[in-house]
Amino acid sequence: MTTRRPALGRGLGALIPTAARPAGGAPAPGADAAAPDQAAAELPIERIRPNPDQPRRRFDPAELERLAESIRRHGVLQPVVVRQAGDGFELVVGERRWRAAQMAGLARLPAVVADVAPRERLELALVENVQRHDLNPIELAQAFRALADGGATQAEIGERVGLERSSVANHLRLLELGGDVQADVEAGALSLGHAKALLSLGSPERRRALHVRIVREQLSVRAAEEAAQALGAATRGPRRARAAVGALDADSANLVDTLRSHLKTQVRIRGSAARGRLEIDYFGPEELHRISEIILGGS
Repeated sequence: MTTRRPALGRGLGALIPTAARPAGGAPAPGADAAAPDQAAAELPIERIRPNPDQPRRRFDPAELERLAESIRRHGVLQPVVVRQAGDGFELVVGERRWRAAQMAGLARLPAVVADVAPRERLELALVENVQRHDLNPIELAQAFRALADGGATQAEIGERVGLERSSVANHLRLLELGGDVQADVEAGALSLGHAKALLSLGSPERRRALHVRIVREQLSVRAAEEAAQALGAATRGPRRARAAVGALDADSANLVDTLRSHLKTQVRIRGSAARGRLEIDYFGPEELHRISEIILGGS
């Protein structure tokens, strides 16, 4: 049974025990969350290396240059957090400041050395970035998958970062998309809503076709959803399409809506009220277990 660590969504002060501010006063606006109560040390910047579990993969060059200019003028107002790693140090929190300090030409960087286990590095970096809204949806999805691979359930991941379990599940689904689509989501060319519209299509070929159309025609999320519905209907034969559409009376449609809300997943009725089948989507063993518990009365 997985032991839940409390308060992981409440901030770095809850993750790294004790949270008094080191000397130097309050952080500048936008600075990271609280650091441990140890005094900050001035560490040689070349002895600090990045966190291998850093979920953030994109650092805007213009944003880094602005921060570097601020550091040249005012110094680093908020120390980074590092852990001892061999003969050097490994970043836990503050890679953006570390990068900008290098650009500013600093030889030493104020840092708090914290006792952080390697398995906690991802959680710490993820919480920091989620609180600062610094991660794009794909970066979040990759980080959630890493936590899941480490044994955390979707509910536990949501608890750790302060998000609903359904939000975690929706992000994990993004990893089903092709690399080109994921790249556009990371770059901001596609929104999370566009990605969900693409995921509603089971065919990789139709996903690619709709992806191209969204980018080329700059479709809104609503237009992308309508295009996905049209493509989905086109994949069914005329007879199947007629059976799926138009067979739902008001009571059946209300039932589908109720089931979707209760199960928190996509539900469809194929056929008519007299004969057909009920389809319930799930994504992974944990999702199947969760839905089964609800249906069987375990939740």
